[in-house]
Amino acid sequence: MQTYDIAIVGGGHAGVEAAWIAAQFDLKVLILSMPGVGLASAPCNPAIGGVGKGQVVREIDALGGLMSRLADSSAIQYRILNESKGYAVQSTRVQVDKDLYTENAEAYINRVSNINVVKEKVVSIKESDGCYAISTEKNNFKVKKCIVTTGTFLNGKLHTGEESTSGGRVDCEMSPGMKEIFSKVSTLETRFKTGTPARVNKDSLDYSKFVEQKSDPKTKNFSSLNDPYKRFVEQVSCYIAHTNENTLNIIRENKERSPIYNGQIKGVGPRYCPSIEDKAFRYPDRHTHHVFVEPEGLKASTIYPNGVSTSLPKEVQLEFLRTIEGFDKCEIEIYGYAVEYDVVDTSKLSDCLEYIDLPGLYFAGQVNGTSGYEEAAGQGLIAGANAALSLLGKDKLVLDRSDSYIGVMVEDLISNKRDEPYRLFTARSENRLYVREDNSINRMAKYRNSLGLNTEVDEYQQSFLDEYDILWNLVKKTSIYATEKNKNYFKSVSYGELSKNITLEELIRRSQVDPVETLERELANRGASFSPEVIYACAISIKYEGYINRSTIENERIYRLGKKVINWKSIVSGNISNECRQRIEEVKPTTFSQLQRIDGIRPATLAFVAGNIIQ
Repeated sequence: MQTYDIAIVGGGHAGVEAAWIAAQFDLKVLILSMPGVGLASAPCNPAIGGVGKGQVVREIDALGGLMSRLADSSAIQYRILNESKGYAVQSTRVQVDKDLYTENAEAYINRVSNINVVKEKVVSIKESDGCYAISTEKNNFKVKKCIVTTGTFLNGKLHTGEESTSGGRVDCEMSPGMKEIFSKVSTLETRFKTGTPARVNKDSLDYSKFVEQKSDPKTKNFSSLNDPYKRFVEQVSCYIAHTNENTLNIIRENKERSPIYNGQIKGVGPRYCPSIEDKAFRYPDRHTHHVFVEPEGLKASTIYPNGVSTSLPKEVQLEFLRTIEGFDKCEIEIYGYAVEYDVVDTSKLSDCLEYIDLPGLYFAGQVNGTSGYEEAAGQGLIAGANAALSLLGKDKLVLDRSDSYIGVMVEDLISNKRDEPYRLFTARSENRLYVREDNSINRMAKYRNSLGLNTEVDEYQQSFLDEYDILWNLVKKTSIYATEKNKNYFKSVSYGELSKNITLEELIRRSQVDPVETLERELANRGASFSPEVIYACAISIKYEGYINRSTIENERIYRLGKKVINWKSIVSGNISNECRQRIEEVKPTTFSQLQRIDGIRPATLAFVAGNIIQ
């Protein structure tokens, strides 16, 4: 029997991130991945980032994770989403070469001497003398900590029309259900469902009928260790097409053949990433939907038609796709499908993503009922870091929801049983003016420092923070005097009137000026040199400082109360309703914030806890 400190069951985005961070503690790490599946593969859309998700990738980067490096090294198109809106909701998204992404993940992991990758299917996990015994079809392993990141493979079932086969994704076998692997772990009674569109031969499309979206050279790389604007591979365009009335009519006419609507699929699908069938019947009067034509790689022969995920029969898929302008002669290489899979009951997990009743067993990724590579990677990092910290007897890593999207996600997951696949949005954060992409290092530095590691990531972050502090103080202290020369200058650059002496800080906060462009210009005028990343973060932080301070004051009591540790056993023995008592006994909240987010908890119960339980 082979022994390891930490084993990760599953080599997807969550598993790779868990292994990468755990290995930084000089522990012996094992990845057990399904045969024939590359590490950190992209079975759905080959893209990293997006609204709320781009912030997560930068948080992973600032915490010393791997996803940011993999995304940069394989990105073939860059974009900023919500660019016309405020800085708080702007997010980076990159289209990646999915084959290259996996190749790079394999290369990064293989270079780490204390990570071993074994591609064998796990058939059982059992407690064994305070450790875990893991059996594959060929080998046995004994590990001190186990992290399960099995994605959609647990008891996976694929659907395309009337065809139904077992599998975790196309051309891959499923893993046994959780009851077979580890009977002591609770899964939700309702299975979850996700889907993917057909993959279409890229040479069978008429691109002259589409709207082109070129790669944006001004979009910054995800990894802080890379030159912000360096591109590692060739850049290509994505395109936009549209469905029409004929498209939707074909789908509606075949409703009884859709596994989603004929009862074949029992699982619950993602509300915020619906299939084209969902769109057709949810919006019966709407026929035009975006179809994003996105290449799957520089050498790949296929494109990913984002927006038309489907599990309709193969002949129906081809028929409706060919009604889309530009898709008239399209040829399908891989047909779309839906996959149903088992999901862990995340209300049984701690804020470290550890299974409360089975110490040393952690869960991360899509098996926790989330959707998206970024959410999976963020959970993987939290689980991997906490498994390592626990093994070493160090304090746990828990990110606060007030300063991180990963913190928002983890608390949302553990506070309730999931009733649908979870997706992260900027709107889920109560503090999104502060939780932005540009200040990820400022927000994450304290968490990264708490790990006690000393790598190039830590050196860069300290350098960034030192430079940031210098610039912040400079902006606060620099005066602009109301001389005739400066008054004329203000008019010439559209700064507005200069009727009295002001500080550079006050200028940056003016509503009519762009904070970043203004700070860059004024520093150049004064011969001051700072890195673009520091200027960008400082300028936006100055711009939002007043709003953030007011929001902080308004929410201070809520945050302070939310962080209070509670004893759920004291609550259920008090004078509260039976319904609330049952929900609290099920979730076992450890903080007031977690208690607040349990579905169905009454205001009277919160008032009772605030007045009688919390000191």
